[in-house]
Amino acid sequence: MNKMIFKTQPQLDHTFLKNCWYVAALSTDVDAFNLFKRKIMNTNVVMYRTQAGEPVALQDRCPHRFAPLSLGKRDGDELVCPYHALKFNSTGQCTHNPHGKGHIPTAAKVQTFPLVERYGFLWIWMGDADSADDELIPDYSELVSGHENSVGHTYMHVKCNFELLTDNVMDLSHIDHVHGEIITTRGKLSPLVPKVTETHNSIAARWEWEQQPAMMIFAPLLPSPHESAEQYFNIIWTAPSHIQLTVAAVQNGEFGVDDLNQYDLHTTTPETENTTHYFFATRRNHIEEDASFNVMKIQNMHRAFEDEDVPLLEAVQDEMVSTDFFSLNPVLMSNDIAPVRVRKKLLELIEQENQHNPA
Repeated sequence: MNKMIFKTQPQLDHTFLKNCWYVAALSTDVDAFNLFKRKIMNTNVVMYRTQAGEPVALQDRCPHRFAPLSLGKRDGDELVCPYHALKFNSTGQCTHNPHGKGHIPTAAKVQTFPLVERYGFLWIWMGDADSADDELIPDYSELVSGHENSVGHTYMHVKCNFELLTDNVMDLSHIDHVHGEIITTRGKLSPLVPKVTETHNSIAARWEWEQQPAMMIFAPLLPSPHESAEQYFNIIWTAPSHIQLTVAAVQNGEFGVDDLNQYDLHTTTPETENTTHYFFATRRNHIEEDASFNVMKIQNMHRAFEDEDVPLLEAVQDEMVSTDFFSLNPVLMSNDIAPVRVRKKLLELIEQENQHNPA
């Protein structure tokens, strides 16, 4: 057993990276008629669309008596507080006070958050709004590059810290031990050490192997279903919590030319320190127009994740108690190379943000 040595770093008071984009909701969650509430990084947010279809995000709290605006109602593109009927527009400014002479106090304003729609998701910026640049949203245009039935989106709520979910995807050696036949590598993956590369805000890991037969998500669709196939995982984490995973299989051909592949996005958004919003999208380059196949893939993902990953991850969180992983002095092995690099990089970015914007 290989043991990696990691110098313990102190837990930071600022536990989340804030000046960056997180996924707030699926595009389909938010419409032009209803109010959609979600807690993000310990802050309650209410989202809706204007009548022109533009997504809006405000803090879900009236500045008067702190009633949740999500309990109120819409009046055109404005929100009416359920408690005393103050009205706020999509910029958070109070536009109507029905009390007394109707004076609107200067402080009668609700915090707003930049919200951008892209790739089937709504992306939110919880930090300094003046720094919000939508060019900083990673490029996942591959998700929407094919037939509309070739991509599926879904959401799950998980009772653990978001970094445990990152660990889970960055270390796929667990699939032979946690999951069933459909995605097993038949023991081929665990002995391999991935090739890991790093940029200023990303960590990439790649595994290549051969197995017979291929993973069952591919084997029945290959020219020789029972024969050996070359496969790879390519995983790219981008701060703060976005993981793009490509898995492929090929027989008698080249990756990127003749392969069957699946392009997935796993992205997590902290609800609190110990609860997480988990978003997933998947696009395939085969059976692209079959909507029923798409539904089946999303259902299988839910079964695998909710029945197999989630119980373990939530049990790990309960056992850890703390969210400071390294303070618990974990034994680290070769399969931890990528998730450890991600944790270190995120700590580095949070520390840089704290130094630049001290509390």
